[in-house]
Amino acid sequence: MMNRFISEQRLAVISVLFSASMWGLIWYPLRLLDQAGMSAVWSSLIMYLAAALLAVPILFRQYKSIPEHFWELLILAIAAGVTNVAFVVALIEGEVMRVMLLFYLSPLWTVVIGRWWLGETLSRPAVLMFSIAMVGSIVMLWNPTIGWPWPHGLADWLALIGGVAFSINNVLARKLASVSMGLKTGVIWWGVVLVSLVVLLWQQAPVPTVDIQVWAGAWLLGWLAIVAMTVAVLYGVARMPVYRSAVIMLFELVVAAIAAWFLTEEVMTVQEWCGGLLIILAAYGIARVTTADTQ
Repeated sequence: MMNRFISEQRLAVISVLFSASMWGLIWYPLRLLDQAGMSAVWSSLIMYLAAALLAVPILFRQYKSIPEHFWELLILAIAAGVTNVAFVVALIEGEVMRVMLLFYLSPLWTVVIGRWWLGETLSRPAVLMFSIAMVGSIVMLWNPTIGWPWPHGLADWLALIGGVAFSINNVLARKLASVSMGLKTGVIWWGVVLVSLVVLLWQQAPVPTVDIQVWAGAWLLGWLAIVAMTVAVLYGVARMPVYRSAVIMLFELVVAAIAAWFLTEEVMTVQEWCGGLLIILAAYGIARVTTADTQ
């Protein structure tokens, strides 16, 4: 029984790493869609709509479970939608490095919210790994010209709000561990769809005049990427303390930097390599803490 539990914990870590890696890569097809004439918010709407429609039969079959967790599921849907749309709009409107730095303060909020809602505390090894991860993210993203990570404009505030919403999303996913994954995924996808629609209506954004291949590309991205990422992260987050999943999710920064190095003309600096190595060290360490705590 213990070996089975440890194997499940390791699979949870692998699932969160997989999701983080996918998030670290998805910026590239989103950039290609944007270059083809489909804005990031429209891309989010189409991708998540493609995924959300797959969840309709699941939501229909499990609708009796919704009233019991109605308010938590509603907050989960809103948090998921705000996370996605706020981050995307912030990247478009603001300085990328400032947005990334403010958004990836999210592990701090995750620890605070997890302590408040779930009563989770950090062991000494976990505190050490958490600190290394936060230092690594700051080293990787820090640029003297951007100033201290304190919001100065709309894009900065959106990045900060997106990070807090991301933390709420992860904590609620952990709190709702007893709720079926199908129900949670459907709620998250429809949450992003509804928030994206609200933003597009508020912006009075016209329907993109793009080729059918672009629409199909966004739709397939929803089926192939969003579905896999959401299922993987929900599986992992439900099976480990939220501070651990928050640290492991920072691996996304490393994947994004390496992907940019290979797919674009951007070059990874020594600073980025050092920060990335600290994040990898912390992710490995926090995974080891997970295993040790279960033995």
